[in-house]
Amino acid sequence: MENKNVGYLILGISIAIVIIIFLFNNAMKEIIVGNCGPTHGPVCPMNQTVEQQTYLSLTIVAVLVVIGLVLIFTKPKERIVVKKVKEKIKKTKIDLSGLRKEDRDVFKLIQEQGTIFQAGLIEKSGFGKAKVSRILDRLENKDLIERKRRGMTNVVVLKD
Repeated sequence: MENKNVGYLILGISIAIVIIIFLFNNAMKEIIVGNCGPTHGPVCPMNQTVEQQTYLSLTIVAVLVVIGLVLIFTKPKERIVVKKVKEKIKKTKIDLSGLRKEDRDVFKLIQEQGTIFQAGLIEKSGFGKAKVSRILDRLENKDLIERKRRGMTNVVVLKD
């Protein structure tokens, strides 16, 4: 759930709690008037206790409202970071001039996919297992790619 939705949920709960507080406060004042009598009701010591409890509960609700508003009006910073990383990846240009034609072809396949299984490279390039392995060794030596072991095969990813 997004922060904004949680903030709205907390505000809704706060409004419901405020309504309950005032209903409870009115019921308690009626009980005080009934016990202390109509003449002593406003000066009865029980009246002061109910007021203190009301102020305390309204303070707690005010804290909840502030938390809800903070959640609603703050934006997550993670998305901005992701966009900056993507922009950096797109801006970097890789010099492929020192590579053989088959090395460039395999590298372009990896670039198109982003990450690809080594078996997928064998299928898409049309080269044999040994040739793809040698090509990947050369690309790894030039720090263009990285192979990561996944079970019985390798995942090939572009190096940052």
